[in-house]
Amino acid sequence: MPAFTVSSDTAQLDVPAIHHFLSTQSTWAIGIPLPTLRRALEHSLCFGGFVDGRQVAFARVVSDYATFANLFDVYVLPEYRGRGYSKRLLEVVFAHERLQDLRRFTLATADAHSLYARFGFTPPARPQTLMERYRPDIYTDTANRDAAYNTSP
Repeated sequence: MPAFTVSSDTAQLDVPAIHHFLSTQSTWAIGIPLPTLRRALEHSLCFGGFVDGRQVAFARVVSDYATFANLFDVYVLPEYRGRGYSKRLLEVVFAHERLQDLRRFTLATADAHSLYARFGFTPPARPQTLMERYRPDIYTDTANRDAAYNTSP
């Protein structure tokens, strides 16, 4: 089996490949405009997973690096799943020096609860304290999509 490596060097990221997966195959970012994704990547700690130089996995973290972090956009390409790559990717993410000693590390998942439980994640201790403003169709709604394309940082 070829070696799987993980890097947080943003120069190694294959942004078109990340965009293709997120905008066409993910269940959470369908239709995300490339400029929106680029802004998200610029303001995140990103991790690429590679096999023979090809990016096959990705994860990003948004954090203040002192108290809080949120994990986003974790994926392994379908043809590379079942090889332990997601576990290795997350091991590297959670071992990153800037993500140590945080009070809270959050994520949202529809179907990978058992994977994240391996890393200490549990349902919120006090879900009644959590709120969100969630717009799941922002990238597919025409008016919102056009606004997202024209928004500058």
